[in-house]
This record gives sequence, structure tokens and C-alpha cells, in this order.
Amino acid sequence: MPSEIQIATRYLRLAARAWGPDEGLPVLALHGWLDNAASFDLLAPLLPEIRLIALDLPGHGLSGWRPPGMHYHFIDFIADVVAAADALHWDRFALLGHSLGAGISSFVAATIPERITHLGLIEGLGPLSGDPSEGPRQLARSLSQMDDLEQKNPPVYGSLKEAILARHEGSDLTRSAAAIITARGTQPVAKGVSWRSDPRLTFKSPIYLTEEQVLAFLGAIQAPTLLIRGEKGYLINRAFMTERFRRVPQLEMRMLPGGHHLHLEEPEPIAAALAEFYRSAAGSPLETSG
Repeated sequence: MPSEIQIATRYLRLAARAWGPDEGLPVLALHGWLDNAASFDLLAPLLPEIRLIALDLPGHGLSGWRPPGMHYHFIDFIADVVAAADALHWDRFALLGHSLGAGISSFVAATIPERITHLGLIEGLGPLSGDPSEGPRQLARSLSQMDDLEQKNPPVYGSLKEAILARHEGSDLTRSAAAIITARGTQPVAKGVSWRSDPRLTFKSPIYLTEEQVLAFLGAIQAPTLLIRGEKGYLINRAFMTERFRRVPQLEMRMLPGGHHLHLEEPEPIAAALAEFYRSAAGSPLETSG
């Protein structure tokens, strides 16, 4: 069973789940958009020699929310992750990210390359980019959403079972995977359960990085990088990813069975690939269990 920990950074309190021995290879794991630390519940136990700490990113799971009036800019998550590593006293560590978490991880690795030993990515490499000509319209929509926040009521479900079904039907998650994410991502309210996540996470970003900016960050990654893609995943038919793949200096790619959340669908082959990948960072063989 994982242990629940709290990480006090300068501005926010972050919740996390931790697996593995204190002396194991330190790996900071980052989940996808609207997911939470439970995203790694099936994968982490298969890597028993790794000290894997899975964050609830700000606004997600049990972590604190940004102050009123603030947006959830992609670039701000980078500072959150570095602050968490500092609070853990991890001078050198590896990263493991899924989807949004993979985008964040790739930028962390580019920003503090001297501290990152290995970069493990699942179904993600950099953030979504935007067309600069759409910037004014994008910002106007984001501001409008913030103005309407007080009138926005999160959905309430009669039971946890109903919330699980809603998450399953509204995403690519299997029913069992949705149950894992939803159990941590909901809280009891007067008439049932509702989401814990900050409603502002669903708002349009005020501004997107350009693809040129994303490529510059990817080119600055120095750590050995493993990108795991699902055979039915998000990255499989994304043409713009071809150039992103070329920019990462030490990139290895694996195609494995599953969709976008393949680490929650078939975690065993992902664990085997990651154990092999992290072996050189640990300095000794890493064993998988299961």
C-alpha cells in the first residue's frame, strides 16, 4: 500500500502518494489533466525498488488550489514540480509523467537538466501549442470563463458509482481505471459526491506556447528519455509529433498495447520497460513484481 504524504512548498501544499524504499532511485511521477496521484496505483507496485512519489498537481486530487483570480498556466506547473523536489531534498532525481504530466516533465528536464537523471514519458511529449493569431480570441475566452466562475456549479452525483460512470463515459478510461481515478478525485457533498478538482482547470488557457517554443525546450533536454506510446493512444496519429521526436537528443520510443491510459490498462509491460530504462540511473538492476 502507498503512504500518503504532504509536501509543503513556498506557496502551495501538495499531496502525494509514495511507494518503495527511501534508498531507492528517486522518481517524481506526474499525472495527466484532471487525473491525480492514483493514476500510478497499478504501475508503482510493479517497481518495488524505486522510491516513486506521485504528486497531486495543484488543483487536482488532495492538493491545494491556486489563489482566487489565478489561472492554471501550463508553465507554472514547472515551478510547482521543482519546488516539490526541493522540499523533498532531491538534488538529482528521475521523472515519470503521463499526458499533461509528461508535458510538464519534459519541460522540467529542459529547465533543470543538471538535476534530472532519466526522463520517463507515457503518452506525452511537451504541451499543446497554439497559433499566435488565435491569441487575442483565446485570452478573451479565458477571461470570460473566469468572470463566470461564481455561477459555475460543479456537477453532483448521487453516489460514487454514478461519478465513476460519468468519468468512464466522458473519457477513454476503462470502467476499472475510472474507478481508481474517481475514488481519489471526488469528495462527499450534501446530496452525494462531487469532484475535488478546481473548476478553473477546465478553463481555456489564457495563452499557448508556440510550436517553435516547445521545440526549443525539447531540444534542451539532456537526460536519457523513454517515451512509451499506446497502440491506440493519443500520440499515434499526431503528425506534429514527428518533429518533436527528432528534437529530443537521447530519445527511445516504445509502442505498447493500450490506449492513452495504458499504464492503468496493462501496467505490466510498462513496468518492465521502465525498470529496464531506469536501471542505469539506479546503478543496479531494478526488478519488477507481479
